[in-house]
Amino acid sequence: VTKKVKSMQMFHTPVTYAMQGDRVGICVTQFDPKLLERGLICTPESLHTIHAAIISLKKIQYFRGALQTKAKFHITVGHETVMGRVMFFSPAPADFNEEVQENVFDFEKDYLYQEEYLSKDSNSSEENKENDQAEVRLPRQQWALLEFEKPVTCPKLCLVIGSKLDTDIHANTCRLAFHGVLLQGLEDKNYMETFLPKLKVYKLKHKEGQVERVMDDYSVIGRSLFKKETNIQIFVGLKVKLSTGEDGIIDGGFGQSGKFKIRIPDGLKPDTKMLLTVASKKKSKAGKGETTKEDESSKNDSAQPVTISLLFKRYVFDAQKKMIQS
Repeated sequence: VTKKVKSMQMFHTPVTYAMQGDRVGICVTQFDPKLLERGLICTPESLHTIHAAIISLKKIQYFRGALQTKAKFHITVGHETVMGRVMFFSPAPADFNEEVQENVFDFEKDYLYQEEYLSKDSNSSEENKENDQAEVRLPRQQWALLEFEKPVTCPKLCLVIGSKLDTDIHANTCRLAFHGVLLQGLEDKNYMETFLPKLKVYKLKHKEGQVERVMDDYSVIGRSLFKKETNIQIFVGLKVKLSTGEDGIIDGGFGQSGKFKIRIPDGLKPDTKMLLTVASKKKSKAGKGETTKEDESSKNDSAQPVTISLLFKRYVFDAQKKMIQS
């Protein structure tokens, strides 16, 4: 509600302005006092009521445990504390070291979905340590989408605190989990349909299969990449890579058991063709029950089967669930 201020007093003295922290009596024109119990008074447009928010954040180092996507936290924002669910995301790995503009969120950029906030003690960092990588690469800035259980009214660019207030107050542990700045409040109740598709957060998908056999110099049959019931048609045209180095394109399904045809535009290498021909001959011999000890030992010594890798991005808030390849 926006109304005109007729006059103001501070401790019985008339004043012409008041600001945050002052205690002031305000005479407002044409206002029914029965409408007001307790609320917020402000300059018009300086507060907004939001259902969700995008925040930049940092983990509080004394908080034990990981900050996981889909977890619920107590979110303190403005004058309220409400329950909220979080989804963490970071810059694309190539932009980890890029300078980030403070208090601004760029909707034009792509962001990488994270199962949890990336920190030195997170699971993904532990994996890196196991791989003997001395230095863990962490992004300069990370963000989260907060979805509130009930709408909150707060200023723009305000402080946000995430905590676990249901932790035992007598336990010797920090209940504050993260702090950040509210960069973008989502005021529309239907923000999932109207706003979130603009947020370009993606997941990296990786599927692996094997080459079944050679058709000709420019095509092979693959298997184990899709389930029997998968509609292979939606994958037609996507690029794949063979473990022997060739680039291929999915051309379509082959039969009814989830097999598919791959076109190799530059043709198969002679070594690859030989490898696959030998493998298929052994398979056919084994099928006829002619496997000898010699065959078995050579089978064990032979190279690994030729694998097929399919890599693509899928945007979390894309209703069409399109698969994107660079």
